[in-house]
Amino acid sequence: MNLVQDIRINLWDLVTPVAKTLDMMSPAVAEHNLRVAFLALRIGEELPLSAEERREIAIAGALHDIGAFSLSERLDLLDFEETRPMQHSIAGYLLLKDFKPFSRVASLVEFHHLPWNQGEGRTCRGKPVPLGSHLLHLADRVAVLLPKGPEVLEQVDRIMSAILKYKGERFAPECVDAFSRIAGKDYVWLEIASSAMESVLRRDLSFQIAEIDMEGLLELSRLICRIIDFKSAFTATHSSGVAAAGGALSRRAGFSSRECRLLEIAAYLHDLGKLAVPSEILEKPGKLSPREWNIMRTHVYYTYQVLDSIEPLAVIASWGGLHQERLNGSGYPFRYTREQLPLGARILAVADVFTSLAEDRPYRKAMTREEATGVLRGMAGSGELDDLLVDLLIRHYEEADSCRAAAQAKSVREYEEFRSALGGTSAWW
Repeated sequence: MNLVQDIRINLWDLVTPVAKTLDMMSPAVAEHNLRVAFLALRIGEELPLSAEERREIAIAGALHDIGAFSLSERLDLLDFEETRPMQHSIAGYLLLKDFKPFSRVASLVEFHHLPWNQGEGRTCRGKPVPLGSHLLHLADRVAVLLPKGPEVLEQVDRIMSAILKYKGERFAPECVDAFSRIAGKDYVWLEIASSAMESVLRRDLSFQIAEIDMEGLLELSRLICRIIDFKSAFTATHSSGVAAAGGALSRRAGFSSRECRLLEIAAYLHDLGKLAVPSEILEKPGKLSPREWNIMRTHVYYTYQVLDSIEPLAVIASWGGLHQERLNGSGYPFRYTREQLPLGARILAVADVFTSLAEDRPYRKAMTREEATGVLRGMAGSGELDDLLVDLLIRHYEEADSCRAAAQAKSVREYEEFRSALGGTSAWW
């Protein structure tokens, strides 16, 4: 197998597709995260911030809404007046804080809806609030006011008036003054309203932001896994279970340690496209409607497109992004057949089905060993799953199930800690 020998990826090249996928949840929020990143970067250039602080603010802008899991919450956040408690800020902080390169980014996200309140917003719960959080708050609200399309220049005065109205009350005066200085520059508005915005951000940020290696990518994939899975109690442990079961199966299939590591990363990211699926659909207890099922099916295509757009992740894309394909051509989204599916994708397909059968779902309880093996044998017999891999998993069922169960038990604890922390958010602000 011809694999990249030394994966090194610019962190911004991974942040951008995650931000874009989050914004695929609805046309109403399209490009919101990248618009906030762009505005935060431009406003930051007018403030006495270091280059590193500006980079972190841009990353925070791209990821600031990762804690908003439902479509209703994302749409509520488009209300300029911010009438709803901002629990998603705390959720974003909790998700980001343990990934070392994002530790300061997490703090920016934590307070990005905290009002300035005539200076009281300098601290919260006895903690100093970074100026970058207030900058992010302003950039987020400006982005909400921005129209879609080339008529943006006609709206600048309206946007400026709305922001000035709350100077000192909701927005830090220093940030508002910095925004006033960029508001008169036509290129800022034209770039943010055009298809050039993403390439401009990449030009300005990619060479400044550090690369990560294989271990860094593994840690980031675990972070993204939590962001994906914690959207719903029913998916809170799924990707970690697939990674564990897939790892056990890949070792039995003869993968090298490096290949096993790549497969683990692919498993953590295999449902990346679910960031675009509202939690209302993921948690629906009954059968999905045809429209809901079509939305659910899109997640695999988005996963593949996001990963395949990053050249060093081509192998991971071909494994994680094809896990819903079937050897007999009945899968989706490409209807690939046996000859087109690499071994890694086949392993993940078996691991994904196995894990799904072994866990509770909104519409059924976890299956017994006998029930699960019956389904797996049936899918192998119909030509959907690789029969040799299914046979291999069944022969080593206890090993695969033990790995899955241990990984998912750990994820349950992490999810419960996450929900417990969120439960006390009313006392945070």
